[in-house]
Amino acid sequence: QAQVVQSGGGSVQAGGSLRLSCDASRPGWKIFCMGWFRQAPGKEREAVASIGRDGSTTYDESVKGRFTISRDNEKVTSSLEMNNLRVEDTGTYYCAVSYSYCWARDWPEWGQGTQVTVSS
Repeated sequence: QAQVVQSGGGSVQAGGSLRLSCDASRPGWKIFCMGWFRQAPGKEREAVASIGRDGSTTYDESVKGRFTISRDNEKVTSSLEMNNLRVEDTGTYYCAVSYSYCWARDWPEWGQGTQVTVSS
């Protein structure tokens, strides 16, 4: 059974919006950082955004001003609001969690992946 469960995503035309959600509320987990990654067809996985338990965030330059990451510390959930989507945003999106600070870039647990397709 998956320990990090994703939901949302889907297909949308360019300029539209989608939301991704991640549930990592598992007994005994002490999660400090939650992040989102994506992998386009034929390309390597890349970081999209991350958020620490204190609310601090980081974004890839390609999504700044368009995507917003948030989290609920009590529920241990994270969401990624994606606006003004572009065709190049198409790919499989993954939620990941860390027991350390976001800057440590250590991601031991991953979600199953959610498809996002943006058409022209």
